Amino acid sequence: MPREGTVFVFRSKRADRMKLLYRDSTGLVLAYKRLEEHTFIWPAIKDGLMALNHAQFEALFSGLDWRKARALSVRPPTAAEWIRLSFAAALRCWK
Repeated sequence: MPREGTVFVFRSKRADRMKLLYRDSTGLVLAYKRLEEHTFIWPAIKDGLMALNHAQFEALFSGLDWRKARALSVRPPTAAEWIRLSFAAALRCWK
């Protein structure tokens, strides 16, 4: 049984279809995706595995060139910004 967080990816010979098999907290999930006009750009397979970070996988699954996807580094908010953001969110809830 695969561990949670592990995704098995199966691709077609034409590279326009993929199947994903993964486990979430309730069971196994099978996802199927077919591109109608393009093909997926697949990463190289090394030792039977292809490794992508989350941003790269999202790009691949969306049919984009995953090699151009970069995770953004985000500065955590300061305490003053956090209070201002929380207050603004609270005001939106009351409208």
